[in-house]
Amino acid sequence: MSKAARERSARERLAVERKRQAARDKQRRLLTIVLGAVVAVAVVVVAVVIIMDQRDKGMQHATAHKGALPPVTREADGSIVLAKAGVTKPLLEVFEDFQCPICQEMEKSSGKTIQKLATEGKVKVVYRPFHLFGGQQDPVKTNSLRSAAAALCVPADKWVSYHDALFEFQPAEGSKGFAPKDLVRWGKEVGITDAGFDKCVTDMQKKPQVDTMTDYALKTRKVEGTPTVFLDGRQLDLQKEIMSPGALEAVITGASGK
Repeated sequence: MSKAARERSARERLAVERKRQAARDKQRRLLTIVLGAVVAVAVVVVAVVIIMDQRDKGMQHATAHKGALPPVTREADGSIVLAKAGVTKPLLEVFEDFQCPICQEMEKSSGKTIQKLATEGKVKVVYRPFHLFGGQQDPVKTNSLRSAAAALCVPADKWVSYHDALFEFQPAEGSKGFAPKDLVRWGKEVGITDAGFDKCVTDMQKKPQVDTMTDYALKTRKVEGTPTVFLDGRQLDLQKEIMSPGALEAVITGASGK
């Protein structure tokens, strides 16, 4: 092979190798772009999942009451009665406001004890929630009214679950809360299926009855604050009896003789 032919052959091989290298470089660039896009999509997906998970964790979910309860009925005046058949004494009346922080503490400390004693037939319990904070500024005033009205929209058999949820998710003092959409959602989460429940809550259809119950508490029974608890007409001491589950149980069982 002549020198010229050898040089031409070398140039051809070099050109072929350059084409191959260019193809390999193009493939690498394409692979890098594809992998980059896949990683970017994965990052977005993970971020969305994290955001949704955090949002879901921050959302307050109500749960249905677990455990035994006595029959639950609603009186014509809107009060809720927990009592076994035939139990009329002793009578425990609980006046509370769903926006009241001390009421929340009472429910945490003694709420289960009250429900247990009613279930055992040792006491008849009458819950009388009302709108204590009518003279306060918003958002406390509206929180109090909206929650009280919503509770009156709840069927008696779901009321204990809803009552417990309202205290569990009570807005911090001075904060907006008890939004209509949340009040409706909590109701559905505890099993309320009544067709008129949503509108009853959002339109505060039970406000007139809340006003009547509030007048009864403040004017007829002379309730000055919440929680106020009466046992057979005697007002119990907040710290010594109401907030102490053991003391509360002792005073109730002492009155019932059971």
